[in-house]
Amino acid sequence: MISNMSKLSQPHLLGIKNITPKDIELIFETTANFKEVINRPIKKVPSLRDVTIANIFFENSTRTRLSFELAEKRLSADMINFTASNSSVKKGETLLDTVNNVLAMKVDMVVMRHASVGAPHFLAKHIKAKIINAGDGTHEHPTQALLDTFSIYEKLGTLAGKKVAIIGDILHSRVALSNIFALLKMGAKVMVCGPPTLLPKYISTLGVTVEYDVQKALEWCDVANVLRIQLERQQIKYFPSLREYSLYYGINKKLLDKLNKKIVLMHPGPINRGVELTSDAADSHHSIILDQVENGVAVRMAVLYLLAGAAA
Repeated sequence: MISNMSKLSQPHLLGIKNITPKDIELIFETTANFKEVINRPIKKVPSLRDVTIANIFFENSTRTRLSFELAEKRLSADMINFTASNSSVKKGETLLDTVNNVLAMKVDMVVMRHASVGAPHFLAKHIKAKIINAGDGTHEHPTQALLDTFSIYEKLGTLAGKKVAIIGDILHSRVALSNIFALLKMGAKVMVCGPPTLLPKYISTLGVTVEYDVQKALEWCDVANVLRIQLERQQIKYFPSLREYSLYYGINKKLLDKLNKKIVLMHPGPINRGVELTSDAADSHHSIILDQVENGVAVRMAVLYLLAGAAA
């Protein structure tokens, strides 16, 4: 059982923007401890045995939801799963009513994904339970950023001074923004790369370098975090075709082999194979994509555990 019950500086995990570098270091330390736990023959600990957690997802999710559910089971928490179609929640009042109904069941923590930016922040102001943002619109996805940065830290030994290129659909990605905040807080250098139509106009104000040539980005970086093209969020065409995107911004083994160094290749999933990454790149020795999946459970265990400590 993990004995260190340190607290985060915030009562909720609403976004990486709200937490400190010391919070991230504490989460990393706790994650490393939980990685040992989940690699034991008996993978369960009774750390949250008396805690009830509601997983409330107003958007579709596979990886994040399963990862949170497994993390909660590993910690021996009780869980309630709630799903709602995006069309059924139009106003904040409806959202508040829905969550209050769940809270009437005496829930201690809420893990929520919602299509509206700021929905978890709204809840945190109105209910007593601890809130974990599992993705709010195109804003933030803090636990994904934490598992990404932990995976880099684990692979390279440090984040300070490392060069990380985030490549792909930056405009529609909540993963990109959370990653930028986390990487900069931990001393990394960040470059974003993609078609001009998929890069927000404000992006350079965040302290990142902007590049439009994927080969130059790969030559610059130590780590390439490749993002999915989010067609479901695109209301207009931002590039002529997936084939053309793949031709100019897709990463394949041939492109990686041209580099005079070994880089770390990441992807938050799910991968559009043959679009942003070819199979020979995704499955190459550069890739730590499966490590990210494993680390996702441990990171979410750490966040749940530490927030429960803040509630104690």
